[in-house]
Amino acid sequence: MPSEESRQPASMSNNVQSQALSRIPFRPRKIRRVSSPSKSATPSASAPLTHQVHPAIARPLSSDGEVEFALRHIRDSDPSLAGVIDSLAPPSFDSSSPPFISLTKSILYQQLATKAADTIYGRFLTLCGGDDDGEPVVSPETVLRLSAQQLRQVGVSGRKASYLHDLASKYRDGVLSDSSILEMEDETLLRVLTTVKGIGVWSVHMFMMFSLHRPDVLPVGDLGVRKGIQLLYKLKELPKPVEMEELCEKWKPYRSVGSWYMWRLMEWKSNKTLTPAK
Repeated sequence: MPSEESRQPASMSNNVQSQALSRIPFRPRKIRRVSSPSKSATPSASAPLTHQVHPAIARPLSSDGEVEFALRHIRDSDPSLAGVIDSLAPPSFDSSSPPFISLTKSILYQQLATKAADTIYGRFLTLCGGDDDGEPVVSPETVLRLSAQQLRQVGVSGRKASYLHDLASKYRDGVLSDSSILEMEDETLLRVLTTVKGIGVWSVHMFMMFSLHRPDVLPVGDLGVRKGIQLLYKLKELPKPVEMEELCEKWKPYRSVGSWYMWRLMEWKSNKTLTPAK
């Protein structure tokens, strides 16, 4: 995931929905598993940040039938988006990487072309070493043992090395853990994760959507989603965050799915091709 950058956004007429929409490329996001979850520190009473666990976190979009339920809800609540949904293959949310690994990868991929980021990430995994089965061991302890110089030798900038160490330190000190991240409600998670150096609001939104599969994330700072909403609703200007919240209120509690379609809609505008729904 890049840092606070962008993807692509939404709006189109009924006749476009019925004809041109039968062709947008479907490119599902995939985040590959690189290791099994490591034991993470449990938040301590003295941790500098405290959080409350939400009593009922919404079912992730990777749960059986959840995407289908979301699509029915959005079709019924937003006729403008219904035609787009009916013309495209549904989204896929199937990553299973533990939170620490996903956040580490998010930092390493910031502001890099995918090919370059893949190369650096592969070297980073090699640097972390493997377990008895040869699987890379990406854990807070492993990252903290790596010096900034070692990380620079595999292409990680000094600034990103400091970001990785800050993330790993917060795990070591009990401020964060994989289990606590999975249990935090969205607003708390956003507040806590943005205290990590190098992780901003956009990065947290992407993490919540594509790693945790949270269903109701609206990335108001994403240029792609903003453009998608502008296209979908035929707005003269790019919508501001408050306007986005108002326009997308009808998508709740599945704004992550609506946002996903905004990126696909902008791909249609760029490529004039769609992957039809089966």
